Amino acid sequence: MNLPDGPKTSPRLLNQFETDPLAFMDTMGDRYGDIFTIMADSIPLVIISNPEGMKQIFTNAKEITASGKLNQGGESVVGKYGLLALDGLRHRNRRKLLMSPMRETQTQEYGRHICRVTEKVMNQLTIGKSFLAYPTMQKITLEVVLPSLFGLHQGERYEQFRQLFSNLISYARSRWLDISLSYPFLKKDLGRWSPWGYWLHLQRQFDSLLHIEIEERHQQVNPLRSDVLSELVLACDEMGQPMTYEYIRDLFPSLLFGGQDASATAISWSLYWIHSVPGIRDRLLEELDSLGESLEPAKIIALPYLNAVCNESLRIYPTQVVTFPRLVESPIEVMDYKLDPGTVVRGCIYLTHQREDLYPQPKQFRPERFLEKEYSPYEFLPFGGGARRCPGELLALFEMKLVLATILSRYQLALAHKRVEKPKARGVNYPPASGLKMVMLGSR
Repeated sequence: MNLPDGPKTSPRLLNQFETDPLAFMDTMGDRYGDIFTIMADSIPLVIISNPEGMKQIFTNAKEITASGKLNQGGESVVGKYGLLALDGLRHRNRRKLLMSPMRETQTQEYGRHICRVTEKVMNQLTIGKSFLAYPTMQKITLEVVLPSLFGLHQGERYEQFRQLFSNLISYARSRWLDISLSYPFLKKDLGRWSPWGYWLHLQRQFDSLLHIEIEERHQQVNPLRSDVLSELVLACDEMGQPMTYEYIRDLFPSLLFGGQDASATAISWSLYWIHSVPGIRDRLLEELDSLGESLEPAKIIALPYLNAVCNESLRIYPTQVVTFPRLVESPIEVMDYKLDPGTVVRGCIYLTHQREDLYPQPKQFRPERFLEKEYSPYEFLPFGGGARRCPGELLALFEMKLVLATILSRYQLALAHKRVEKPKARGVNYPPASGLKMVMLGSR
């Protein structure tokens, strides 16, 4: 085996990787270039940011597999039968089941729902007072994702799910759960007041609500419903059998975390760039105003400069910093390096998006890049690539554009300070470390 160069493992290196992964990747990229090796115990982890290398790991699916067993450590959070943990036929079957309702939600009516939710949450802010944009966007994205996942828009059950999911997501990102997952001996149910016990308590609440919903869907079958849960209740697995409760339940955690956290992060960074880089907001408003009084979702999502702004935000801080880990199953040569079976390979999306040869002055926010050039799926890949590409990508972009368009066209906001915002790891996402403090100036 001929591995690329890489750093020697040390406590200092591991600490930097854990405390500031993006700075760690910047350091490694500067030092070793677009392919390097990190030793994880005795297993080599090869990190690639070269577009040609990305193409190789995505397209050589027989030699390099996107094995679900590499994500088994996350089963306590994302489920044993979640999309991240499945392989082969089962993975393709579940992915296909999820993609159909995700596409169905991109309708005019669902678009109007996104705009209404955005206005409802923004109208709760006080004029002249500051607020944190990231938590505010989380409120919006949570209320947006409930109809697409469960077909719920209002009522008691809607409120129960909304509150429960808010608690689940918040606790999943807490240090208490992180500590419990890091030390297996702490994974004991000592009641809801213990760290692990509280996590199990929240999961039991989710099980109870989901069981009720599934039973009602079975009793009152409505083939016209297009939400994810209704689709799964009527679906069959890869063997032609009805989906079991466990199969259905475990598909939701990753959709929920991605649907709320990833979207809220992307929208928050967009608000930051729009209000900190001169000329961006004015040009967006000019484009939005060209649509007249009636801001129809179909016309909004087709706006070229709005699309470029969203893409540039996702370029700088993509929803996935690294690709799904892949396992070398057969000897293969990648970028002139011979990799043996057992080697783990990951593409570093963040470093690909920071390449000077693709994106001159990559630290600068310049949406015009995406008006001047069309990038390949190996050069611009904020939602991952290959068989593990995020199934909610189109819905996320749909939501991102409509939330931003609604905020910009209806409200006047300003940054509360001129401090440069830095990203901070929150799960797999990197929202603004401060939460992005802004001020509501009033209606527009």
